[in-house]
Amino acid sequence: MSKSAFAFDTVIVGGLGHVGLPLGLVLADKGSSVALYDVDEKKAQMVRRGKMPFVEYDAEPILARTLANGRLQVTNDVASVAAGRTVIVTIGTPVDEFLNPQTRIFLDSIARLREHLHPEQTLIVRSTVYPRSCRQLLNLLQSDGQTWHIAYCPERIAQGYAIRELATLPQLVAGLTEKATADACALFGTFAPKLIRVTMEEAELAKLFSNAWRYIQFAVANQFYMISTEFGVDYDSVRRAMIDGYGRAAALASAGFAAGPCLLKDTMQLVSFQRNHFLLGHAAMMVNEGLPDFLVHTLSQRRDLSTSKVGILGMAFKADVDDTRASLSYKLGKALRFHGATVLYSDEFARDPTFVSKEELVGSCDVVIVGAPHGAYRGLEIPPQVELVDLWGIVAGRRPSDLPQRNDSGH
Repeated sequence: MSKSAFAFDTVIVGGLGHVGLPLGLVLADKGSSVALYDVDEKKAQMVRRGKMPFVEYDAEPILARTLANGRLQVTNDVASVAAGRTVIVTIGTPVDEFLNPQTRIFLDSIARLREHLHPEQTLIVRSTVYPRSCRQLLNLLQSDGQTWHIAYCPERIAQGYAIRELATLPQLVAGLTEKATADACALFGTFAPKLIRVTMEEAELAKLFSNAWRYIQFAVANQFYMISTEFGVDYDSVRRAMIDGYGRAAALASAGFAAGPCLLKDTMQLVSFQRNHFLLGHAAMMVNEGLPDFLVHTLSQRRDLSTSKVGILGMAFKADVDDTRASLSYKLGKALRFHGATVLYSDEFARDPTFVSKEELVGSCDVVIVGAPHGAYRGLEIPPQVELVDLWGIVAGRRPSDLPQRNDSGH
């Protein structure tokens, strides 16, 4: 099939998700013809109307522009996959209830697309994958004896800020054929400031190592916070003293929830790949996942939670986005209710009919805990009789001396 026979330069599978949609917008804005294929009809209708289905800064003007000029199309028809010269896969790669990677879900998803794929295309995997998954994918496709072209170009963006970061972050590129590498470089070279060519195995590990590294860094900060708090010392004061003019400690973060759909999941993929010998990954999980329970325990030492009403400000997994996947605020709420507390939730971006406004929450609760440091909480008036637990330090003037401040936007 010749290049001119393809209806689209690129078809993105999972094109309405947090990875696929911003990428599609950027490609279309750079002049490519892009089809976003997704099974979610509700999201498809929103995007066709020019509305983003989630918080992504700077995205809607590009969406309006690319819909108007015809560079961007949205489809729920799987047959559209055959119409792309390049097919980009952004399918999620989950772990199961035992935190083991579900690699078959990824491979089976591609197998279901098999009848719509053909060797003249270049297949670019954008998802985070378990090591060796791309070579397994090649084996799956080339069972027909033909040469298939597969590249791996892992996403590296911070959710909510993909439009900004795609234009500023270097892109890793790995291909299993020269054509796959060349096609991936040509595609990402339209907007990425730098392309870094690596082997397939290097690319797979680089993506997992990056997320595990951040997860471990956050675990160190959270462990230091727990030690300091139990010792009666302000961790943030210790941290400020450590990093002031001392570059070797400058990377030390403040405390806060390490959550979301990637950091824990990808760390656990490395644990599995290393046959449960990645002890730092296990330890980081225990620390980060244990922080909500630590907060509840320290609260229970000061008050009777069974007679307390506790409000959690921020149910998203990080600041100023609406994604609640794997948010530790929910784990915190469950632990509080287990101790008998009445718990209220509020969020500035995520929508849920059970949530209350921030004003109602702070006006009716005995304790307010900041779960996600949304900018709207800065300067929020907290009644003097209400106990504030603000690890993030976002509520000006009410941060207790024994609670730290996290200024890392990666959470």
